[in-house]
Amino acid sequence: MNEMALKPNDFGTDQEVRWCPGCGDYAILKAMKTVLAEIGRSPDDIVFVAGIGCAARFPYYLSTYGFHTIHGRAAAVGTGVKLANPDLDVWVVGGDGDFMSIGGNHTLHALRRNLDINLLLFNNAIYGLTKGQYSPTSPIGTRSPSSPGGSVEPPVNPVRFALGAGAKFVARGADTLQTHLPEVLSRAHANKGASFVEIIQNCIVYADGAFGAINDRSESQEATLRLQHGKPMIFGKENDKGLVFNKDKCRFEVVIIADLADKDEITIHDERRLDRAMGLAHLEQPDFPVPLGVIYAVDAPEFIEARGFSGTKSQWGREQLKALL
Repeated sequence: MNEMALKPNDFGTDQEVRWCPGCGDYAILKAMKTVLAEIGRSPDDIVFVAGIGCAARFPYYLSTYGFHTIHGRAAAVGTGVKLANPDLDVWVVGGDGDFMSIGGNHTLHALRRNLDINLLLFNNAIYGLTKGQYSPTSPIGTRSPSSPGGSVEPPVNPVRFALGAGAKFVARGADTLQTHLPEVLSRAHANKGASFVEIIQNCIVYADGAFGAINDRSESQEATLRLQHGKPMIFGKENDKGLVFNKDKCRFEVVIIADLADKDEITIHDERRLDRAMGLAHLEQPDFPVPLGVIYAVDAPEFIEARGFSGTKSQWGREQLKALL
């Protein structure tokens, strides 16, 4: 619901947007402005919190309130902001290092508490700001200044991490998909509780092509699966492939739709099923399409509600401050 008549440019600032040419952050910023305008809340009611890294420039480029915090602590600061003033829309932005390495502990607890904040993980599978060290999400074999012989560590899967932490809303988008990403961000905002969105992006300087065809708009239909609740899991340029859940083996399998005796065999996406969400979280290229969209979403008591507070949001903030004094 648009509360105010706003346009994306209303959320721009006088700061020159400066990322490397071709960086996916430009596309994510564009999508974010579109979503904020559609939501229609006053910029005075919105806060962006970021840690350290390329993604952490976000608060400078949006005409909302913002905090540029220290490395890995953005989720903790975002939690404090929301508890102090629950009336605010709080968005927490971080990279794969910020959220999955030094800030992994804070990310975990923000998700399990289910406080009503939105966590956006910009995953480019590298430490870009500090010149290309491998990160927790870098693929095995990644050569970098900190792994000249190639990384030997299996990468963290952010979606599996979020589901394991008890997140009630988990989604994934990609920087280049400008008609799809805003839909995912809008769903995250509408969720009442902690929302976790992994945004796959390409670092053109230090990890170009790390995600293969996912970020290639001409190839992404073959490399990704666009999830829609209540719809069959179909993908491919010709919509000629699908996913079937093998109950005996407890895993998804890719099938050619023309080879099926009954098209109803294609699994229907149910974002309320944790078991299916876990199965989707394990799907990776090149053997499977990478699921994009809302992977898991269920209603659950939001943190403040779960504590039995029945007053107004502003009363909550005052009571918390009194408790600290």
